[in-house]
Amino acid sequence: MRQILELDIETFSDVDLIKCGVYAYVDSPVFEVLLFAYSFDGQETQIIDLAQGEVIPAEVEAAILDEEVTKTAFNANFERTCLGRHFRKYLSPISWHCSAVQAALLALPRSLEDVGSVLGLDKQKMKEGKELIRYFCVPCKPTKSNDGRTRNLPDHAPEKWELFKNYCVRDVEVEKAVRRKLHKYQVSEKEMEFYRLDQEINDRGVMIDRELVEQAITCDLLYKDIVTRQAYELTGLENPNSVVQIKLWLEEKGVEVESLSKKAVGDLIRETDGKVQEALKLRLLMAKTSVKKYEAIKRSVCSDNRVHGLLQFYGANRTGRWAGRLVQVQNLPQNHIKDLELARNLVRQGRFEDLELFYDSTPNVLSELIRTAFVPKPGYRFIVADFSAIEARVLAWLAGEQWRLDVFLTHGKIYEASASAMFHVPIEEVTKSSPFRQKGKISELALGYGGAAGALISMGALEMGLTEMELPDLVSAWRNANPHITQFWWDMDAVAIQAVVDKKQTKAGGILFEYHSGILFVTLPSGRKLSYVKPRLALNKFGRNGLTYEGIGENGKWGRLETYGPKLVENIVQGIARDLLAEAMLRLKEKGFSIVMHIHDEVVLEVPVGTSSVEEACAIMAVQPEWAAGLPLRADGYECAFYKKD
Repeated sequence: MRQILELDIETFSDVDLIKCGVYAYVDSPVFEVLLFAYSFDGQETQIIDLAQGEVIPAEVEAAILDEEVTKTAFNANFERTCLGRHFRKYLSPISWHCSAVQAALLALPRSLEDVGSVLGLDKQKMKEGKELIRYFCVPCKPTKSNDGRTRNLPDHAPEKWELFKNYCVRDVEVEKAVRRKLHKYQVSEKEMEFYRLDQEINDRGVMIDRELVEQAITCDLLYKDIVTRQAYELTGLENPNSVVQIKLWLEEKGVEVESLSKKAVGDLIRETDGKVQEALKLRLLMAKTSVKKYEAIKRSVCSDNRVHGLLQFYGANRTGRWAGRLVQVQNLPQNHIKDLELARNLVRQGRFEDLELFYDSTPNVLSELIRTAFVPKPGYRFIVADFSAIEARVLAWLAGEQWRLDVFLTHGKIYEASASAMFHVPIEEVTKSSPFRQKGKISELALGYGGAAGALISMGALEMGLTEMELPDLVSAWRNANPHITQFWWDMDAVAIQAVVDKKQTKAGGILFEYHSGILFVTLPSGRKLSYVKPRLALNKFGRNGLTYEGIGENGKWGRLETYGPKLVENIVQGIARDLLAEAMLRLKEKGFSIVMHIHDEVVLEVPVGTSSVEEACAIMAVQPEWAAGLPLRADGYECAFYKKD
């Protein structure tokens, strides 16, 4: 019988784990494993005190290195990476299971403390843990009372150390309890394949142009200093960055403001002139945060010049999509400036005056160059490939909106075709400069998941020149042009409610809903299930009985949330898009492509110069899985010497 080794460790490093990630954390010369708690096959948990000279038993070390033995931990990437450093060996993810992923698949919290609380476990994570970790696991500030030491060791607080050992053992006990509680919901082999692939991508990491990063940070500091001096000279304020001081200064000039947010300042700039306008422009420049991602890259990069751990598997637990970590590659600024390579070279060479001469805004240039900090290793280039309009394609496929499928099977111009269907004009008249195309585009971006006038405004409709009076008609026109999608929203709403009320299976549009063990499961065409915990009907924001469930809200707290048909459809569509990307990445791996990162529906491949083409990568991406018959997939791509948007 295959053994299962459940484990938890406590460690020390002088690198900030939260800000820099586990790969940079273990890359520190002073990193060490302090405590190792483990249990074989559910037996009594043992603790090894490595900090005080004990060693991991040979049988345990052999199990860790044996790919036939299953290792499991909560957030197993941490244990695997730390133990790999401890043993000076690469530990493949092939035999590692993560109970945090198992919890996330059920839309439960990703922290051991929170999942233990939600599941109502008898044994909970010890509350003293955070203070003990601060004491033993990170450097301490030298003071007279601690004789100027920079680190706390076990003999500095023996009672605390014994409590810390109990804490480590307790974590294994809680993780065991989580596994027992969730034993009916094992991670499928397909999801395990995706998890292992994710771990390989994070282990591989992506190379960084350190010169560009360092010079960009230097350039930003110099620029901010110049702008702050200009603001000081213009306003005479002691601190022109102070909200209170700048508000008082504006009042003296006859301008009263409630907010100095980026949007409010931008609006004020258009309404003012002279010194006031200039001061507001300087405030926007001082507030520009283009350098923060460079700083995140700098602190996260490892000694191999690569940043690792940029992606969180199952980070969005209502859809299963990946989330960004550390540098947050999922929301990098786009690049639109001409002569991108010239701007990049000017920054790399420290030619900041020339940069100011050639470009209108130094902060904007630095912002748009962030992508280009990611580079292939010598002798390689990047191939970037992404799905074309993937959510629009999946939505049309699910709802059976045939005219949209026909568009995707032919010319693919969905903005033009949408405008043509909405306004009953020939598609030939919907040119790039046509106001029809503009309306078609914003409708496509805002209205696919039940959005109305508010969604159009959030998407920038008013800034595009549309008036609020026009918006309701735009919503009606889009819905009338897409009757099957509109019906699909409410079909999903009805069958989801029926599944919860009647506690039975329901189905519509190829999507299966079923309620059991206090969870509403939504089975996607791929076979993967989305989960809604403890669903029930309650009065919603629309004033009618609607579906609610427990989950993590926008504030990061566990609580009761509302959903309804269009929102369910959004989750379903994005979940399917995630499955398509995951399967495409597996195919790319099987064909020998090395994925270094992926952003939304796009993959970045590190490929030797002179091998493999963009066309090959896109063809692999566009292969239709068996479960997606009739879905018109397409991928587009390009190659580059540094990451960018083509």
